[in-house]
Amino acid sequence: MTSFFKLPRNVWVLALCQSLGMCATTMMVLVGGLLATRIAPSPKLATVPLAALVVGTAIMAVPAALLLRRFGRKRGSWAGYALGLLGAGLGFLGTLTDGFVLLALAGLCLGMAAAFWQQFRFAALESVADARQHGPALSLLLCGGLLAAFVGPEIGARGDAWFPGWPGYAGAFLLLGGVTLGGLVAFQFFYRETAMAVQKSGAAARHLSAIIQKPAFIIPALGGAIGFGMMTFIMHATPLTMREMCGFDLGSTKQVIQGHIVAMYLPSVFSGGLIRRYGAGRVMMAGALLYIGVVVIGLFGQELVHFWGSLLLLGVGWNFLFMGGTALLPKSYAPAERFKVQAVNDLLVFGAQALASLSSAWFVFTLGWHGLLLGCLPILLLAAALSLWQIRREES
Repeated sequence: MTSFFKLPRNVWVLALCQSLGMCATTMMVLVGGLLATRIAPSPKLATVPLAALVVGTAIMAVPAALLLRRFGRKRGSWAGYALGLLGAGLGFLGTLTDGFVLLALAGLCLGMAAAFWQQFRFAALESVADARQHGPALSLLLCGGLLAAFVGPEIGARGDAWFPGWPGYAGAFLLLGGVTLGGLVAFQFFYRETAMAVQKSGAAARHLSAIIQKPAFIIPALGGAIGFGMMTFIMHATPLTMREMCGFDLGSTKQVIQGHIVAMYLPSVFSGGLIRRYGAGRVMMAGALLYIGVVVIGLFGQELVHFWGSLLLLGVGWNFLFMGGTALLPKSYAPAERFKVQAVNDLLVFGAQALASLSSAWFVFTLGWHGLLLGCLPILLLAAALSLWQIRREES
């Protein structure tokens, strides 16, 4: 914990702002699919708003990086907050009018805003002068997700209770707008740039094709893509399976999702230290093995205990894969190359997430929960192979 308190103010501000921004995602995981099931033309389209959210993140990954390079992280991130407020407004209108298209557009805008929040992790790494502080900085950023784990689903669940005369979930989007405004206020305490961010920025940059062919880029980028893709694939299917196919109530479904999101971010307290002690490759391997455990537990049954077990392991496995990959990525580029490499990395990661979200409902309603889990196995074996590759690189 003492390492956290030595971090510069920028990192603390970014951790708070990222967690508030991520409340949109955690709220949509609970609310988006359930609301869409009621107003969508077909139940198989229930994850379209969630898919639109991750598609928005994917298509905005490169433009967001270019905007931040052009205007700086301080001014460029205003575009993210504008998109976040627009998404909350569209979602509010969609609930008032039962507008499925409006709900999908809300998800798209919220996803585009998330592309800016995801860049905060790179800004945090640039805000520390000592590379040995990368682990604690990254851990603090992900620990901030614990706030989103509680606030986002609570916004979704309490929106109805606090605004009983309104259509279902309309109050949730109104509350989300307030949380987004709170993040905008907090972001005003972020410094414009840091010494490390501009260090050697005038150095000659390599061509992008020369960077992405190296194992230093391939391993973290593919590891992150698999981690995010598989997590989204299973997480987005969980509320649909629990509520629509197994008949669990909203409270039980909300608690499982909250528990999963806590499991995503709570290990950040120590996963940075694990990377420093054992290496990123071994931490990524642990994440891949935990993902395989998700499938094994899920195949045993569809009782509440099975959903709890699978989703908790899914959260910890995601943390290990994502932390390991993010810690490795800065080793693949020089300061002058950072924006374009970060953009390509996020395009791969959130492109995989978008594909997973688009196909999740189809798998659930066509092949069932067990079919969805079995479809994950070949990709999880690839994640284990990438982790083994990194372990051998670290040992050589």
